Amino acid sequence: MTRTPSTMLELGTRAPDFTLPDPVMRREVSRNEFEGMPLLVVFICNHCPYVILIREAFALLAAEFQAQGVAVVAINANDPGQFPDDSPVKMIEEVHRWGYSFPYLFDESQQVAKDFRAACTPDLFLFDARHELFYRGQFDDARPGNGLTPTGEDLSRALLLMQAGGSPPVEQRASLGCNIKWRPGNEPDYFD
Repeated sequence: MTRTPSTMLELGTRAPDFTLPDPVMRREVSRNEFEGMPLLVVFICNHCPYVILIREAFALLAAEFQAQGVAVVAINANDPGQFPDDSPVKMIEEVHRWGYSFPYLFDESQQVAKDFRAACTPDLFLFDARHELFYRGQFDDARPGNGLTPTGEDLSRALLLMQAGGSPPVEQRASLGCNIKWRPGNEPDYFD
C-alpha cells in the first residue's frame, strides 16, 4: 500500500457524472438524483487502515449532514481481484456493520475514480447545490498511529461554511491514505 495524498482537484470543478451500482440496495445511483442538493462524494474501501480509523466518525457526521439536506455517496473503486475484502459482497457487510446511511457504490471500471481524479482512500469531494467543488481534502488530522481521535473537523468546518453561504475554506489540506488499488494496466496518468 502506497501512502498517497489526494490530487486536490481545482475548486469550482463541476461534479463528474456517474451512474454506479449500489450492492446493498441492488440498484444504480446517479449523480443527477441529487441535483439542487449539496453533494459529498467520498472514495473509501473496506480494508484501508486510514478508512478503518475514520469510518465510525464519518458515518455519524454523514448522517448528521444528511438530516440537513446534504446528499452523501461513498464509492469503492478498488480492484477486488487483488483485494477480495473490497468486493461488493464485503461492501454489503461493511454497510450493515457500520450503519452507513448513504449509498456505497462500486466503481468496477474505475472510470468514475479517474473522472474525479481520486487518488486515495479516503478522498473527499464536497460540492455545493450547483455541484461545483467547494472542498476537497482531509477529514481531519487523524492518521493511523498518530494518536488523534477522528472528529471530521476539517470536513465539518467546510460543510458549515457552505451551508452558511460562505466562501470555501482558504486552507484545504490534502487527504492522505492508501492509494486506490488500480487494476494492472488501468492506472491513471496522475498515479505514481
